[in-house]
This record gives sequence, structure tokens and C-alpha cells, in this order.
Amino acid sequence: MPERQIRLLGDPVLKTRSEPIGPIDARVRSLVDDLVDSVKLPGRAGVAAAQIGVNLRAFSYNIDGDIGYILNPVLVELAGEPELVDEGCLSVPGLWYPTKRYPFARVTGIDLDGNPVAVSGEGLMAQALQHETDHLDGLLYLDRLDKESRRAAMKEVRESDWF
Repeated sequence: MPERQIRLLGDPVLKTRSEPIGPIDARVRSLVDDLVDSVKLPGRAGVAAAQIGVNLRAFSYNIDGDIGYILNPVLVELAGEPELVDEGCLSVPGLWYPTKRYPFARVTGIDLDGNPVAVSGEGLMAQALQHETDHLDGLLYLDRLDKESRRAAMKEVRESDWF
């Protein structure tokens, strides 16, 4: 399957809480193929189903060549003191803002066979797990910015050529 077009800020699917995945069927398998193909492109750390227009709880990740996916992820552990890390988003192209993220994160969910899985990590993996889980809850990283930074970011969005 080819990578799917990324939905941009302003698309309602990005602000909608994603629905849990029920039975694993051909549609879900196709979604996982699309998510994995979409995250393989250079510069991509994660792609949530919402970003390709599908309102289901699933995302893929690509951290240091470790490519995978998780269905129905639940953020079950955050550890360490939150710190500001530069963050961007495929759905808000060209913008990078310091965003508070925990240095360790762990999510649990299932794979395509319905088996329980856990994905955890520090640094970029922790950031990606938090970022992609946010997408499934209808949040963009811009929603986590302080008031002043959010105002500046939204000004940049309004002035961008893609908005």
C-alpha cells in the first residue's frame, strides 16, 4: 500500500477522539499497512490513524529504524520530570515549538492477532508515544503550548501557504 496523504490542521478528524478498534478485519489490516508505509518516509517518527483520515485508535512509529504499530494504545506510564523538547507535527508542517513531554513513556495495546503488546522508551520514543496518543484523543501538540507560544504558533499557521 502507498503512504496516505497527511491531514492538516483544520481537518475535523484531527480534533475528534478516535474510536476503539473492534474486531480485527481486512479494514484494520489495511489501515496498519497504510500506517506503516506512511511512517517509513524520511523524517517521520509516528503517524496516527487520524492523520490519514481514519477515526480509529491506532498509530505507527519509526524511531531509529525501529518501525512498528499499536492498536488501541493506552498511555499507562509516564516517568521523570516533564521537560521542554522541540516538537513538530506532520499535520502542522514547518512549525516546531518547545513542548513539555515526559522523558519516559509506555503504552499498551494489541497487535493484529489480538495479542497484548507494550511499547516503551525514552527520548524520541517517549515523545512519539505521547504525541501519537494525543492525536488519538483529538489533541495536537499546539494544544499543549503555553498561551503565548500557542498564539505565536497560530499566527504562523494562519500565515502559512498550506492553511
